[in-house]
Amino acid sequence: MSIPQPDAKHPVSAALAGPYGHPIHPLLVTVPIGAWVASLVFDIGSHLAGDPGALAAACVGFLDLFAIPVGTRAFRTALIHMSLNLAVTAAYAGGFAWRHGGYGHDLAVSGGQFALSAASLAVLGVSGFLGGKLTYRYGVRVADEGTQREGF
Repeated sequence: MSIPQPDAKHPVSAALAGPYGHPIHPLLVTVPIGAWVASLVFDIGSHLAGDPGALAAACVGFLDLFAIPVGTRAFRTALIHMSLNLAVTAAYAGGFAWRHGGYGHDLAVSGGQFALSAASLAVLGVSGFLGGKLTYRYGVRVADEGTQREGF
């Protein structure tokens, strides 16, 4: 028989640990766990292809694109989404090459490298928004054809 532990339900500091019923710890642990899982996936992927994540997403994205009727708003949105993703991929590849030139130096990234990274991430955010629009507004690959036609 377990003994109730009422003190364990209340944090020492709600400001730091979160209020009762809304602990911060479970939220925060997802960051290092996700990073460690991603690290393993990237380590495995590095042995399989040069850029497996982007390549896999692009292949599946092309299959989705071919299923969208040409001339529709969804198709135009998909083309913009694809173009932005290709631009971001090129920017990250360029950024990698730029940083690789200074590999082994104990210097912080330059302002230009930081700006390229920030701009690439911003463009990726816009592309992600458009990808969400394709999925949730137009129903690409998640809704039946009748529902998708309504979005077109």
